[in-house]
Amino acid sequence: MKYDVTIIGSGPGGYVAAIRCAQLGMKTALIEKYNTLGGTCLNVGCIPSKALLDSSEHYYNATHTFQTHGIDVKDIKVNLKQMIERKNGVVKQTCEGIDFLMKKNKIDVYKGVGSFITKNKIKITGDKTEEIETDKVIIATGSKPSTLPGIEVDKKRVITSTEALNMIEIPKHLIIIGGGVIGLELGSVYARLGAKVSVIEYTSSIIPTMDAALGKELQRVLRKQGFEFYFNHKVKTAKAKGKEVTVIADNEKGEEVIFTGDYCLVSVGRKAYTDGLNLEAIALKTDERGRVETDEHLETNVKGIYAIGDVVKGAMLAHKAEEEGVLVAEIMAGQKPHINYNLIPGVVYTWPEVAGVGFTEEELKKTGIKYKTGSFPMRALGRARASMDIDGFVKVLADATTDEILGVHMIGPRVADLIAEAVVAMEFRASAEDVARMSHAHPTYAEAMKEACLAATENRAMHV
Repeated sequence: MKYDVTIIGSGPGGYVAAIRCAQLGMKTALIEKYNTLGGTCLNVGCIPSKALLDSSEHYYNATHTFQTHGIDVKDIKVNLKQMIERKNGVVKQTCEGIDFLMKKNKIDVYKGVGSFITKNKIKITGDKTEEIETDKVIIATGSKPSTLPGIEVDKKRVITSTEALNMIEIPKHLIIIGGGVIGLELGSVYARLGAKVSVIEYTSSIIPTMDAALGKELQRVLRKQGFEFYFNHKVKTAKAKGKEVTVIADNEKGEEVIFTGDYCLVSVGRKAYTDGLNLEAIALKTDERGRVETDEHLETNVKGIYAIGDVVKGAMLAHKAEEEGVLVAEIMAGQKPHINYNLIPGVVYTWPEVAGVGFTEEELKKTGIKYKTGSFPMRALGRARASMDIDGFVKVLADATTDEILGVHMIGPRVADLIAEAVVAMEFRASAEDVARMSHAHPTYAEAMKEACLAATENRAMHV
């Protein structure tokens, strides 16, 4: 069979690229080595983790805030098996949706491992071995969890995010190595359900890639929820013996510290996954971190071979991969799309949620750009008081001279959705005053964005 384009990997980058290629009239093939489409995000990442986060938040509210709301309930208990089953149902429905989209767009789906024979010939090794010919290829094979020397991941007690999504019991003491997004989200799930959670982080803060003010506020809130944090700790070993896990680390003074629990989640980031592609056959280049090297059009050193998503440099985010998938498809069709990587938002789905886009305050200080800042606390909003979600704030960074919004950083209820307003404003190069003069419905959480922009505009916030 001969195709205009073949995509290897069916995660958000791969399947979106396939759809856009098909929409643009290309005969398209999609290769996926697992039985279900959707990649890490849909199967063992974004979607299942959000399902568990929502379920655990319901339980947490039932045991912590229902009484204040005037709802009396008795004998509440966690049915973890049902919680996991519901999560599996959400995943199944979502993945089946991708199957439907492939059929709708007349995309041929092959199940198996795709590997290069030549740049125009792909071998697919699955239940049977077959070969297809293709003019162009998009590599969208994603990433897998990283680990550290000395950590013995047995996938039973010392686990990765994949195993954490299918626990058969609630941990008594969950030790998390790494204070990034994945660890904090999954830690939140089990902390809400009653687990003691200890986070061991190599740096001096959680979510270190985001604006420092967000990490500081999130740390304060999570401590209230029962999290313990150990910063500037370098983990040396983590191993399980029976039902006990022992983690040994050095603190900032070089002193050895021993942690014991019943589960340990290793959450130290992810690394590009290119296993089985046989990149050597086409002399395709990767960098020192195993990522596929590309130019500004996401084309590799081999003409006609492109790469997108987690397998290339940049933030490992599903929506970044989607944008790249569309970009490559449109470039192939002769269009001139673009991506502003500075305006791809980052989100942490704890509660309160955390979101940011654009420059952080630390980045602006480092580059020497003169800026002004406006902040507004969630607790000053009538909507936040009504829902008892008063933690957090919205912070707006604007150019000191032009007032153009340079960065927006939020922590609070539903900011994962609210950050889109900031992205729209910044894509159209709005000033803080532009947003401040827009009408925002009352009472809403979005009013915090308006007020923060007012604060950045001659300190004109109304409600503080």
